[in-house]
Amino acid sequence: MKKHMQALMGLAFAAVLALAGCNAGSGTGTDSGDATSGDTATEASYTLVQEGQLIVASDLDFPPLDSFENGVPSGFDVDLSNEIGARLGLEVVYLPPQNFDSIIPMIAQGGKADIGNSAFSITADRMKEIDFTVPYLDSNLGVAVKKGAEATTEDALNSADKTIAVQAGTTGEAWARENLPNATIVPLVTVTEAMAGLASGLYDAVVADLPVIAHQCTISFTDCEVCIEIPTGEQYGIVVSKDNPGLTAAINQVLADMEADGTMDELKQKWFGDAM
Repeated sequence: MKKHMQALMGLAFAAVLALAGCNAGSGTGTDSGDATSGDTATEASYTLVQEGQLIVASDLDFPPLDSFENGVPSGFDVDLSNEIGARLGLEVVYLPPQNFDSIIPMIAQGGKADIGNSAFSITADRMKEIDFTVPYLDSNLGVAVKKGAEATTEDALNSADKTIAVQAGTTGEAWARENLPNATIVPLVTVTEAMAGLASGLYDAVVADLPVIAHQCTISFTDCEVCIEIPTGEQYGIVVSKDNPGLTAAINQVLADMEADGTMDELKQKWFGDAM
């Protein structure tokens, strides 16, 4: 799917990137139309909340994808946003950390942020409200428990006496509700909050994206471990308003360029240790 979409977008929006400096000055990027597909000239434009800026919404509490270190956004997704902004000639501005489940409604409504970039798994339900760029990262889900816990299987955790913490509005919550229907599911604002509750004994398990939950167990909550890896085959995409298809297409071209020139692999190696 990625290669197919990138190929479609590549010709149509090459000129958009060349005119990124103009985009930054006007708040609207426009390709006046040398790119063609057959006999049809293609014109593309995008709007921005603030001219010259790419405003990003994120929960900034999903390391190593995104975090808020000493008041500064950091992580793979942050580096990705910064690279996209640089290639479009735009200053990247992050909003203060947002609740994860508020970001898609914010982008759909418009007026506050241009994109949501916070490890969003591409799903059909989410695409009813917003558009996604092409995928930029593959992921699965994971289940974490305290080291030495007795309940470490799906069957053992699917019990009325088990409490499972998740981040609200995530695919981890959806999976837990579908596959652990007998357990009590507790939606929380952040994965860090869920992991802290697991470490203190408040919860029996946490379900979250595997790269994040593995990072948390390795770096921050070393008395916890991943007991189940769930091969969901998820893919992350950047969230854009359905009213701004030109911005989606322009970002798609940047993502294609980053894949082609090796920049994407460099970011994966920096944050995950290898090219995922």
